[in-house]
Amino acid sequence: MTQIQTQTPAGAPNAPLDPADTQAILKRLHRAQGQLAGVVRMLEAGQSCEAVVTQLSAVSKALDRAGFALISSSLRACLTAPGAVDDDDVARLEKLFLSLA
Repeated sequence: MTQIQTQTPAGAPNAPLDPADTQAILKRLHRAQGQLAGVVRMLEAGQSCEAVVTQLSAVSKALDRAGFALISSSLRACLTAPGAVDDDDVARLEKLFLSLA
């Protein structure tokens, strides 16, 4: 299974994500990838603007959900890791979370 590790600015790794969380996030991203390929096919086939925008919105929401799941999992891993988190960790996670807003 794939494990994702976040890196601090200095390069020291934080706790790895839970493998189950990683698989769920990857599943969401693969689904979004398929949706995006569908949007491309729709455009190539000359589908209506409304239909394309509706599907593009679904892709965007799927990516947002994957991002929020990743941040949530990272936050949980940080809070349960030995040494917990410091103010820099909290600020970095907050910045990541807000980047999706």
